[in-house]
Amino acid sequence: MTRPRVLAFILAGGKGERLYPLTRERGKPAVPFGGKYRIIDFVLSNFVNSGVYALYVLVQYKAQSLIEHLRNAWRLGGLPDHFVIVVPPQMRWGETWYQGTADAVYQNLNLLLDFAPDMVAIFGSDHIYRMDITQMLAFAQERRADITVAALPVPVTQASSFGIIATEADGRIVRFEEKPPSPTPMPGDPTRCLASMGNYLFTREVLVDALLEDARRSTDHDFGRTILPELVPHARVYAYNFLDNALPGIQPYEEIGYWRDVGTIEAYWQAHMDLLGRTPKFELANRSWPIHTAPYRGPSARIVDGTIVDSQLGEGSIIDGATVRRSILGRDVRLLPGAVVDESVLLDHTIVGAGARLRRVIADRYNVIDDGMRLGLDGSGGEASITVLPRGPTRARE
Repeated sequence: MTRPRVLAFILAGGKGERLYPLTRERGKPAVPFGGKYRIIDFVLSNFVNSGVYALYVLVQYKAQSLIEHLRNAWRLGGLPDHFVIVVPPQMRWGETWYQGTADAVYQNLNLLLDFAPDMVAIFGSDHIYRMDITQMLAFAQERRADITVAALPVPVTQASSFGIIATEADGRIVRFEEKPPSPTPMPGDPTRCLASMGNYLFTREVLVDALLEDARRSTDHDFGRTILPELVPHARVYAYNFLDNALPGIQPYEEIGYWRDVGTIEAYWQAHMDLLGRTPKFELANRSWPIHTAPYRGPSARIVDGTIVDSQLGEGSIIDGATVRRSILGRDVRLLPGAVVDESVLLDHTIVGAGARLRRVIADRYNVIDDGMRLGLDGSGGEASITVLPRGPTRARE
């Protein structure tokens, strides 16, 4: 089977309002994750590891942090059709920002037509997962699909929180259900439903026709809410089961089909906890499917003295007589004598003062936590909800 020519549009304009204050000065795709990465690094790594190198990143909300990260981390130039290019709203057909996911691609229709791909991938940029996109492409080709939607099986009891896809036995989609109270289960499995992951493959012709038709009307200009439900009766639209995606280097203890929307503070914190332990649910140390990001040119992490239990330390961090338990530290984090950090996520350049105690804390970059400060602990020393510190004051670049 001949490999199709593929162009990808990565939708990276999300505000991430539920992640505030981490999104106070950056969009959701630029939020740091896992000590050294940004959330967008996961989807970009999936494409590059899959051999798809033509990537347009559509940005909008507070994009400077993301633009600088992509400039430093994602340079694929030198060969034809190898690029990661940032594209802001073009306002080609009216003085408007991107009005929806479909409008974002429509405003850049010239890029699509100039590249002349066989297939167009339209993926979100705010999820934590690994995926071999070539397998989804092969699935689409085998079924001669006009549109293919990546889908994740979820328990019926949780399905009302998702956009649910009803399919025939061969995977052909017959209906979309937005957060249905009585969801349609998967064929042959009454306990689970197929939830849309918001990742799509289109043939060029079908996509162009759909965008032009959608632009003529007053709609939400959204793939999931408008375009796909309207095309189901007329086009060959299939669901690709994400659990069928087999990747090299996955360990037996990892969660099968790990995929997380880190759209809330609680989900963001929990996804970090999933990286820890002897048997993490999501193993970052997979050399066969690496997550790529910007290089670090500073020193290695240094432990002068202290206790480290089940934690990850970013490059350049210094532990000087402190205790770290089940936590993830970014780059250039410094913990001073007597500091105790439990189940916390400290982003780059954070300093924790002597004797300070942190539990279930997310600290954005450049925070300075004073000596003896207690965060995330109630008056009796018990556990509180997650405490989030916004980005600290500095003139240094994001």
